[in-house]
Amino acid sequence: MNDNIAMYFAKLLAEVGIKRIWGITGDSLNGLSDSLQKLGKIEWVGTRHEETAAFAAGADAKISGKLAVCAGSSGPGNLHLINGLFDCHRKGVPVLAIASHIPSSEIGSNYFQETHPENLFKECSVYCELVTNPDQMPHILETAIRQAILKKGVSVIVIPGDLLLKPMPKDAKYLWSEPHLPKVLPCMDDIDLLAKILNENKNITFLCGAGCSNAHDDVVELAKLLHAPVVHALGGKESMEGNNPNSVGMTGLIGYESGYYAMENSDVLLILGSAFPYKAFYPQKAKIVQIDIKPEALGRHTQISLGIVGDVKSSLELLTPKIKQKENDTFLKSALKHYQSTVETFDKLASGTSKEGLIHPQYLTKLIDKYASEDAIFTCDVGTPTVWAARYVNMNGKRKLIGSFNHGSMASALPQAIGAKVSAPDKEVIALCGDGGFAMLMGDLLTLVQHTIKAKIVIYNNSSLGFVAIEMKAGGYLSDNTELTNPDFSAIAKAVGIKSFRVEKPEELEKSVIEFLAFDGAALLDVTTAKQELTMPPKISFENAKGFSIYMLRAIINGKGDELVEVARENLIR
Repeated sequence: MNDNIAMYFAKLLAEVGIKRIWGITGDSLNGLSDSLQKLGKIEWVGTRHEETAAFAAGADAKISGKLAVCAGSSGPGNLHLINGLFDCHRKGVPVLAIASHIPSSEIGSNYFQETHPENLFKECSVYCELVTNPDQMPHILETAIRQAILKKGVSVIVIPGDLLLKPMPKDAKYLWSEPHLPKVLPCMDDIDLLAKILNENKNITFLCGAGCSNAHDDVVELAKLLHAPVVHALGGKESMEGNNPNSVGMTGLIGYESGYYAMENSDVLLILGSAFPYKAFYPQKAKIVQIDIKPEALGRHTQISLGIVGDVKSSLELLTPKIKQKENDTFLKSALKHYQSTVETFDKLASGTSKEGLIHPQYLTKLIDKYASEDAIFTCDVGTPTVWAARYVNMNGKRKLIGSFNHGSMASALPQAIGAKVSAPDKEVIALCGDGGFAMLMGDLLTLVQHTIKAKIVIYNNSSLGFVAIEMKAGGYLSDNTELTNPDFSAIAKAVGIKSFRVEKPEELEKSVIEFLAFDGAALLDVTTAKQELTMPPKISFENAKGFSIYMLRAIINGKGDELVEVARENLIR
């Protein structure tokens, strides 16, 4: 008897090398669940929310470098995948999503749980197809997997639950050959022109993004020849911050003044594998050249004098032999001096002492960084946890940092930590969670318990949507709607069987961090952090200053002068 479609699914995924599927099962997925159980080669990792499954699959793919799979049942089940899949898609990681559907005979009848997932998932995928006939199955499944791997994105297969139970065609084969990403070599005329530009100009600055992930040594070698400061966007922090004598820090809204200085004062800005989106931080007078593997990325966020299509590593291997050693390093020394000054300023803000008895989130992050292992994997929620991770978690070439850096979704840190820890069980995995983001998906603490996932969860508990509050103040608005009434998160963790710690005094924090990280198992650290911390950008616009002035005036008029005093105490008094 021929295998049914569900068993074909299971066997081919096993042939591809899939070890697990993330999701929540349901009746339209019964055929797949049964086939996985009978085959016994692929684990079903059940989560408490499908959004967690998608985020976890993305982190799994990011850490392993291989295809990851998630699944959701018909209607609301697979709809819950969408936000996490958007993050995977914009992050550029290979994920296959299985979206089961209502019975095929009921499609178009406004049936229970009916949606049109083949339309809904198109914007967050590189490939999305509805299966209506068993004859489609071999081609669609193989195509979906190859597209996800080769295009580094999300593929979605929509399949009615009843179709999973139908037999495959008699001649269907389990045939799989693993595709390999090609090197994308640049046009040599472009490389020659770029070499001429770099050799003829004085002050060169690099802006590095996620596209430099395999090109650290190549970037550093070229930077040394040119005495070029190396600035990184958030996506480039993991690969370019450590072991880099030319590093001058990050730029952007949460970056360093030194990064902004190095770009603004350059004659030529060379953008390497970065999709940095903030136009206000690009230099006004410099000639801008961009190298990116994606043609559509060239000139997307700033006007460029030259755009080169190619992967960063291959491009620099061709470029570097054409570059002459520069003698004058004045610009680099000046940028490094700015960088050192910025680092010292940030270090002062990470103080463990406070006249008000406050725990500064900078100090918490600095301690986590200090005691975490040298090859730890960090995940961070969007907002202030990303700010503190960007400024105080040091990358060294072995550590990893995962966040929703392009999609900007709340609630990513916990599920991404789940995915990362399952993908790399021997690595220390630490989630840096905002209290707002954590509360959204905290039901998946139960996933840690059920599957014995030994991730560490840190909560910055400031009873506020912190970054939103800062943005509102910068716009001149009161931030009343950002206040949160929080439970004792450590008590919740304890109730579900997770080792927990709660810290409210700065003098107790270091000891608790050490014990928390040393615990052999899942653990949660709930820290009450200062609420009114400001995360000032390296470039403060007139509109920002004006907005804060209006906010202060409104605060006084509305009887919130005590809030202004608290802002001053937390940011000016250490």
